Amino acid sequence: MKTLEINKEFPRGLLRPELFLGVASSISARSIGVNLSEAGRPSGSHYSGSRYGRGEVGEFVLVEGQQCLLLGRISEVRLREQERRSIKPGLAGGKNLDAIGQIQLLGSVALDELRVTPGVETYPRLGDRIYAAPHRFISLLPLLMEKKETESQVSLDIGFVDSVSDSKVSVKPEKLFGRHCAILGSTGGGKSWTTARIVEECIQHKSKIILLDATGEYRDFHGQYIENCHLGSPVRTANVSQVCSLPPTSFIESDFIALFEPSGKVQGPKLKSAIESLRLAKICTDNSIENGGIVIENGVLVKEGKEKLPIQRALVKYAETIQDPSAPFDVKLLPRQIVAECVNDYGDQKWKGKNEQEIGWCAALIARINAVFKSHVLKCVFSANGMPPITQKFDSFLAYDKRLFRICMSGIGYEFKAREIIANVIGRYLLNRARNGDFHEKPTIVIVDEAHNFLGRHIGAEDYIAKLDAFEIIAKEGRKYGLSICLATQRPRDITEGVLSQMGTMIVHRLTNDKDREVVERACGEIDKAASAFLPNLRPGQAAIIGVDFPIPLTVQIEKPNTRPKSDGPDYQTYWKLQKAAVQRTLRSH
Repeated sequence: MKTLEINKEFPRGLLRPELFLGVASSISARSIGVNLSEAGRPSGSHYSGSRYGRGEVGEFVLVEGQQCLLLGRISEVRLREQERRSIKPGLAGGKNLDAIGQIQLLGSVALDELRVTPGVETYPRLGDRIYAAPHRFISLLPLLMEKKETESQVSLDIGFVDSVSDSKVSVKPEKLFGRHCAILGSTGGGKSWTTARIVEECIQHKSKIILLDATGEYRDFHGQYIENCHLGSPVRTANVSQVCSLPPTSFIESDFIALFEPSGKVQGPKLKSAIESLRLAKICTDNSIENGGIVIENGVLVKEGKEKLPIQRALVKYAETIQDPSAPFDVKLLPRQIVAECVNDYGDQKWKGKNEQEIGWCAALIARINAVFKSHVLKCVFSANGMPPITQKFDSFLAYDKRLFRICMSGIGYEFKAREIIANVIGRYLLNRARNGDFHEKPTIVIVDEAHNFLGRHIGAEDYIAKLDAFEIIAKEGRKYGLSICLATQRPRDITEGVLSQMGTMIVHRLTNDKDREVVERACGEIDKAASAFLPNLRPGQAAIIGVDFPIPLTVQIEKPNTRPKSDGPDYQTYWKLQKAAVQRTLRSH
């Protein structure tokens, strides 16, 4: 903000006599002790339409230093030991208590333009005066912490400091998503409302948002700029939503290994060999290769009793394609091809007859593959007749003026790790599109709801462990391609520390688990234990915004979204009352 705009915001200055708290009584490297002259008041006071505690824990304050102002937050209020007995049950307030407080130092405020920077420029002296910080000033912190002035007028109104006064907090998308974002909070803390509010604000501009809706709670989003689709068969769908498929051609070799989970020293090599043979069979069929000793029957490469040399030469000739993990093949032929791979090999020029022992060892793998093909949770992949592929819907989303593409995954079950694998396939598809430059002029944000279900997963055992790391790679390198990620989770401890450390901005709701708070502290060095101590006591809907572009933790009451997520549990009061009335009528009739 320019100096002229600052002067208009605070025509009478920041330090108001009505907001005087006390004077500095002790000074250390990280905190200031203050003699609180107003701590004995029975309640706070009101100024310019806002309530100020004037000595309450959590209140932002300004310290009148010698060369600049210091911004701080009250972290402790207490009486001196000799004065503590003056607090009795009958105390009605108004007494001049000899209270002292502890102020955590957050940053410095330049006296000319009121620019806010982290760290302490110059320390105050004993006796310097301390005031409550105006709520409007606190709400402008995201703008006052700008390193340089920008002409962009795009900003997102996400909440307010005080609901009574004009203290809305607006954040530019560059600060919120520029270095990725994480929305963290325990159940009931308001995490879903924050996600919905941010989505609503983004839709007001020419945004490109992809929302992986894990539970279907954002199904009420609809309108001209919104595209809804769902995979599987959700219990509840949006009013306008189309069922889509995820074609097997979107999978790579590691996805199939994760899905089929080969075990032992036979199943894994046979699965990989079968995949290579099916790729070779596809190449031969597409190129109309009929002779040369390569025999293909109904799409399956036959090895039993056949010469090795022609197949070996073809494997070398087309090695680049065959060894490509993303090269397509007909996955439905895998069970038959695995059987075709189980042949006796005595080192001769030909393979001999079938190896019944190897077929027996692979029987469990073949049964699992057939079960996956028939599973209802993977119908959108292997039985998607007539369903448009989600990749096609995504192309349409990018080409036209659509701003939110919501993919509902609530119809995908957890059998065969289907939900985690499908989410990872979608993430990799987006990453590949980003690497191709598709988001260079259309910066896109992918919001992953319930992210703890999808990140940091390893599937398989022994030598065939598949790491589902698509979203982790997006967090590490997606930003340079125009693809940002926003994670929403209630279990930060289940997100790898390496991923959280990539989150430039964190919107942290109430966190009651100490392990969750420790993860947040380690991932964001700007927040220390004094700041994280407030996290368990945040009200529902209240959040602390911290991160690289928010070195001064800002506590905000998130504004309620107009389209509220459907995250409520069952309505016992309504349905149980109806049941009780029906039972009473039945009893009376008898």
